[in-house]
Amino acid sequence: MAADGSDRHTAQVVGADGEMDGPVLERFAAAAGLVQRGLSYAVVSIFGPQGSGKSTLLNRLFGTSFAEMDALKGRNQTTKGIWVAKAAGIEPFTLVMDLEGTDGRERGEDDTAFEKQSALFALAVSDIVMINLWCHDIGREQAANRPLLKTIFEVLMRLFSPRKTTLLLVIRDKTKTPVEYLAQALKEDIHKIWDSVPKPEVFKKAALSEFFNVEVTALSSYEDNEEQFKEQVGKLRHKFIHSIDPGGLAADRRGVIPASGFCISAMHIWKVIRENKDLNLPAHKIMVATVRCEEIADEKLRCFMVDEGWLELEAVVTSVPVQSFGMKLNDIIDFYLLDYDMETMYFDEGVRTVKRQQLESEIVNVVHPAFETLIKHLHCTVLSKFKNDLEQLLRSGERFAASARHCAQSSSVEFEAGWRDAVVKHADWDATNSRNKLQQSVEVHTAGLRIAKLDELKATYEKKLLDALSGPVQSILETGERDSWASIRRLYRRDTEHAILEFSDSLSEYELDQTTSVEMVLELREHARCTVEKKAREQAENILIHMKERFSTVLSHDKDLMPRIWTANEDIHAITREARLVALRLMSVMAAVRLDDKQDKIDQALMVSLLDGGSLSWKRSIEFTSDPLASTTWQEVSQKDTLITPVQCKSIWRQFKAETEYPVAQAILMQEAHRRSNNWLPPAWTILVLAVLGFNEFMFILRNPVYILGLFLAFVLSYAVWLQYDIRAYFCHGTVSGLLTISSRLLPTIMDIVMAIVKMSHRKKHSSHLSRRAPSYHAQSFSNQSRQHAEVHYHASPDSPSSVDSSSGSAS
Repeated sequence: MAADGSDRHTAQVVGADGEMDGPVLERFAAAAGLVQRGLSYAVVSIFGPQGSGKSTLLNRLFGTSFAEMDALKGRNQTTKGIWVAKAAGIEPFTLVMDLEGTDGRERGEDDTAFEKQSALFALAVSDIVMINLWCHDIGREQAANRPLLKTIFEVLMRLFSPRKTTLLLVIRDKTKTPVEYLAQALKEDIHKIWDSVPKPEVFKKAALSEFFNVEVTALSSYEDNEEQFKEQVGKLRHKFIHSIDPGGLAADRRGVIPASGFCISAMHIWKVIRENKDLNLPAHKIMVATVRCEEIADEKLRCFMVDEGWLELEAVVTSVPVQSFGMKLNDIIDFYLLDYDMETMYFDEGVRTVKRQQLESEIVNVVHPAFETLIKHLHCTVLSKFKNDLEQLLRSGERFAASARHCAQSSSVEFEAGWRDAVVKHADWDATNSRNKLQQSVEVHTAGLRIAKLDELKATYEKKLLDALSGPVQSILETGERDSWASIRRLYRRDTEHAILEFSDSLSEYELDQTTSVEMVLELREHARCTVEKKAREQAENILIHMKERFSTVLSHDKDLMPRIWTANEDIHAITREARLVALRLMSVMAAVRLDDKQDKIDQALMVSLLDGGSLSWKRSIEFTSDPLASTTWQEVSQKDTLITPVQCKSIWRQFKAETEYPVAQAILMQEAHRRSNNWLPPAWTILVLAVLGFNEFMFILRNPVYILGLFLAFVLSYAVWLQYDIRAYFCHGTVSGLLTISSRLLPTIMDIVMAIVKMSHRKKHSSHLSRRAPSYHAQSFSNQSRQHAEVHYHASPDSPSSVDSSSGSAS
């Protein structure tokens, strides 16, 4: 037999020194299979005088292998401390405890402390306490069994046990006296002992039956009548089978510690007894339940944390959402909670419920990070779907506010469904924070998208206004008409009101508050005004260029916009004044922004101060008491609307006049040149003098035909020369220059004409010869000759005398 309990499930749990070996007890319980028994087990202990055959009885009764005294070696102590063993072949599981014998000489007469401690321990943990008594001691006042019983009753007062313990009095080596008499005598002695034991006030009148079920059995002598002893033990054994059933020896199961907590209970009880403290078994039961339930709960928590299903869920949920997460996790948690319930079902209900709640809470804490990760996935998924759905609705032309509201409601419903799918029923997790976070994200995205859409909408209408106003405003300003700003105001108001009407209608789909809508409309209106002002400032920056362009246009073109020819009839002074007036009016138009219906005197001030003229000077003395341009501001014009200050206008006008003097001078020179070019013939009086003084010569020529023929030939030759040269162009630069040019080219021209006449005569002869051979071509040849002749007379350039030759050559 091994002391550590590894052989035949027998172990010494309390040594002779009174110290309990907890690990040995736990190994014994595990090896014997006690832990899995729940409440289906019974504990039987035996104590009695040393050498009374306790171990022998237990071995024969339960099939154990406790050490027995060898009578041949003398009567001495065999069992030391407390030993435990499992009863063989008995259901339910029966734990047998063999206690050290009392009244042993080894401990001495005064050392009764261990006897009381072991007796109290046996009463605390046992369902059945067997007391071994010698038959011949019954009825004696000072018999060995009376101190033993008194010890049992004394320690009983310290237990506060809620259940009855069965006292099985085993009469050993019975005589011929009937068992009934022996039992009656024992019960009377027991009652006397019970009455003589000092009791606490609460148990003063308590009867023995309230604490014990007293049973008596008698056995023959093992040494003298072994067969009969074995037969009687066999009958007694039947009483221990199903001992915990109603009517059995251990029927009272109140306060029974579940088998899995027996080791903890036994160790704690022995510790309390050794410390000589009162043992409150109900409180001890709570303690054992607490310790054991905590152990079971810790074990289930560890098992849950290494569960493959949970680890798989935890791994998957870190990367992707898991469908039916809550249901899968509930199944795993329920499995371990049910396992906990099965193992703790026999412990105190209050304790196991509290520990179950703690286990549930700890499991929930373990899974909460994974749940939070899943909710983050859900948050991202729902938010992403919200963004996509909203974008699709907006692309399809749906109104913004209605679409955002619809998508937000759909997202809320989807989130709630996902939450219900992910939530664990064992956890009291509140969805408010997550719901609010999603709602906040939806609102932030909606607000951001609304701002972007509004900015896009605003930019669209701003571009429309820019396109509608920029070009026309520039065109109107460039005309420089008196009513330019009136036209710009009409254009500005018409296009702005039209854009604002459409813009307000577009804003209605966003369901903005009144203040925001008004602000955006005002911003659009201000943008339109800024567009006009910006374009006006751009034009004003280039005012000098525009003024010179307007001046040049008016100066160099007539009213029909045809290029002006500076003839003698053109009044350069008036035209120049008109051109400067147009330029000055252009500067007046661009001097200030006039989008408000306010009258100003900019035009009058510029006319009076800058444009020459007696009437204007007289008007200046009437309307203005001082120089109106000697200031940096215009009267009745705000600083922000001023584009060109009066001082700047004066400076620009001086520069303008300086830069436009050259084209005026050019016009004057061109007019003078034109006048001279039209006077190349002699004056009329010269012709009259020649006619009077040359009358005789004229009459002489008329009377002489030869002179007439010569004059005719001279006329023809002069006409041919006239056709060859641009006589007017030669005399534009003076008479002498013209005569020199003509004289230098006269002889080559005459030679060309003579050569052309000779060639024409040759062609004529050649044509006559061909007409005799091919008369059908006569008409065509005559036509060609006529055309060739015309080319000689009309297409020859005065600068290229040889052109006549080339024409003739090609004709020939």
